[in-house]
Order: sequence, then C-alpha cells, then structure tokens
Amino acid sequence: QLQLVESGGGLVQPGGSLRLSCAASGFTLDYYAIGWFRQAPGKEREGVLCISSSGERTNYADSVKGRFTIYRDSAKNTVYLQMNSLEPEDTAVYYCAARWGGSSRYWNEYTYWGQGTQVTVSS
Repeated sequence: QLQLVESGGGLVQPGGSLRLSCAASGFTLDYYAIGWFRQAPGKEREGVLCISSSGERTNYADSVKGRFTIYRDSAKNTVYLQMNSLEPEDTAVYYCAARWGGSSRYWNEYTYWGQGTQVTVSS
C-alpha cells in the first residue's frame, strides 16, 4: 500500500513555530514531487510549497514566503514543512501529497494524499 501520514500539527500562538512531517510508506519519496497544501474553512485548497525529486523548491503562496521551508530527509523517507512566525491566517488543515513528475501547485494533479493535520494559530 502507498500511504502518506502527516503529523506535527497543533495549537500555537502567533509568532510561534511548528514542524509538520509527511512520512511515506510503500514508496520512496525521493522519486516523487512532494507538495504541501492547506485548506482553511470556507476556502479552496491551495498549494503552499513543493519540492521536486531533484530537490528544487517552489513557493506557491506569497503569504508564507520567508516564513515556511520545505525539505526532505531521505534516510527517514520523510518530507517536512518548517513553519516559523506563524500568523492566525495560517490556520488550516495541512496536507502533503505526492505525484510522479515535476512539482505542481494544483492539488488535482497529485496522486497520493495524507489525511491532513490541523494547525491552529491563536492568541
């Protein structure tokens, strides 16, 4: 079975940090493009950051530029989303996804999805 499992979400105050994990089983993440997406209540799911199989990173959300970083730990078959200087507007369910080929900002172009992890930023 091919599975992705997100973890690391929770409640954090504005200005705080969280690191989300996306652990893969059944396939090797190194051969896929991995994207982090988020969906807030009443809003469309949007691409945040992606990393290609070659390690190239692309930021698809201007609001997180300079605050969020995506990176891969091949030994653990895990991709991370490091989130710093969190703002209330970052509150959403965060998903990781994998696709064969290059990176994409569109969720419908990804094949494998995790169950999501809730991030809530509130004072």
